[in-house]
Amino acid sequence: MASPSISLYLILLTLLSTANFCFPRSNLNRPIPLNSPNTDVHDLLPKYGLPRGLLPDNVKSYTLSNDGAFEIELYDTCYIKFDRLVYYEKTVKGKISRGKVSDVSGIQAKKGFFWVSISGIIAHPEKNKIEFKVGFLSEELSAQQFEVVRSCDKNSLLPYNPLLQSI
Repeated sequence: MASPSISLYLILLTLLSTANFCFPRSNLNRPIPLNSPNTDVHDLLPKYGLPRGLLPDNVKSYTLSNDGAFEIELYDTCYIKFDRLVYYEKTVKGKISRGKVSDVSGIQAKKGFFWVSISGIIAHPEKNKIEFKVGFLSEELSAQQFEVVRSCDKNSLLPYNPLLQSI
């Protein structure tokens, strides 16, 4: 049986290998404004060189401090099916800077039978890739997969599970 860290790495690798995203290059040297009451968090992500679809559509509120530390509150927990199933807790935290998010908590990806916690996200615009970190392991996925903000599902059986067809 594979160790949990290897399984986590494989989950992230699969998740990252399916995303293609066109990164905005013209805004990379501009200062980044802090959030205002009218700024949608999805619109803020590209200002940091990250795709809008890294977060689900059910964002209730967020805070962003001067040092980049953020806390995002979702209306409810959320599952989204990218190449792999991803779970968002009701609160997602981390620290955002140009092209990356560190100290991530509240996001997990499923690999086989295991759920692995995402600890960091790094954009590689020159390769149109997003790198997901799980501890010391990482996997790059095509950024295109994260271009569009996706809707949540409340359960993990997305969208069809043939094993449950006979139930």
